[in-house]
Amino acid sequence: MSVQGMYRAPRPSRSPVNAVLLILVLVLVGLLVVQQLRWPGGPLRDPLAKPRPVTPRGDLHEDEKATIALFEQAAPSVVYITTVVHQRDLFSINVLEVPKGTGSGFVWDAKGYIVTNFHVIQEATGAKVTLADGSTWDARLVGAAPDYDLAVLKIDAPAEKLRPIPVGTSFDLKVGQKVFAIGNPFGLDHTLTTGVISGLNRRMRSVSGRTIKEVIQTDAAINPGNSGGPLLDSSGRLIGVNTAIYSPSGAYAGVGFAVPVDTVNRVVPQLIRHGRLQRPVLGVELHEQAARQLAGVPGLLVVRVVPGSGAAKAGLRPTQVDQLGQIHLGDIIIGIDGKPVRTRDDLLEVLEQKKAGEQVVLKILRDGEEQEVPVVLSQGG
Repeated sequence: MSVQGMYRAPRPSRSPVNAVLLILVLVLVGLLVVQQLRWPGGPLRDPLAKPRPVTPRGDLHEDEKATIALFEQAAPSVVYITTVVHQRDLFSINVLEVPKGTGSGFVWDAKGYIVTNFHVIQEATGAKVTLADGSTWDARLVGAAPDYDLAVLKIDAPAEKLRPIPVGTSFDLKVGQKVFAIGNPFGLDHTLTTGVISGLNRRMRSVSGRTIKEVIQTDAAINPGNSGGPLLDSSGRLIGVNTAIYSPSGAYAGVGFAVPVDTVNRVVPQLIRHGRLQRPVLGVELHEQAARQLAGVPGLLVVRVVPGSGAAKAGLRPTQVDQLGQIHLGDIIIGIDGKPVRTRDDLLEVLEQKKAGEQVVLKILRDGEEQEVPVVLSQGG
């Protein structure tokens, strides 16, 4: 074997620094070539460039002026709500306030009552209300009506800082009329969106499972954070409380819903007076599915009659189980004041229009025969 075959001549070594510099040079050259290809002739500059003269716009249109005036009038009534949950620190005895969510609301009166959605404050243990002037106040829960997704808070702000919102009506609304929503979507305070009433007499499920009726449908943009804010008519009056959106993605998709102001104006004073919605009651416990399952008829089976109630005085019969374990069905309510009753909502819809001490006429099914029974309503919670 020759010496030349056993030993190969060493290759000249290349410095890593030189290799990196070579790569950078190639990259820069490539960028210059590409830049020249994209901008033929190279950039042109004018050292005398200056702002262009402003073209006079002229006066705003009348509908623009009306919208601006409406916003300026209504915005001070709209508040920003931040909810918190109180949690105890694991490593100390301190109680921490942990932010939970945000929403909107509005000033109900000069005493500091604030109206919002129940789902805005649901599961929270505290809330703070920020007024239009930027001041923030601790809020206390006055009362809630989950069946209508409404709640009332109270802040101790001075009356001069509070701008109660003008209240309108919802029974006379028309599809197509203009509406305006003010709220705090995504934490952006006092956002105005506009649209029209897209539909009336809609129904939606509340957080309690009850059906809210006569709901307003609108295409005014309602997004997370708008909940609890006001829906206004073109006069700046409250006509609804923005409550929900219909969207698979959870963001605005052209369909929003608001609780009608006629409902709000009936429920809120009760929450302020009693802390809860007070309804007149029959004095019975009812089961919705049992009547159909056990008796094969639609209606509400009377499971229990409250002693001393109007139902007890009228002689309504409860469901009983004898000593042998056999079930004896009680009365089945199938109508009230001439209206059929198939669900609990059907019954409550009539009762909510009544007052304690008034009389209703129940149509019941007893031992397979229909009967009419007058019942005097009692005060309930």
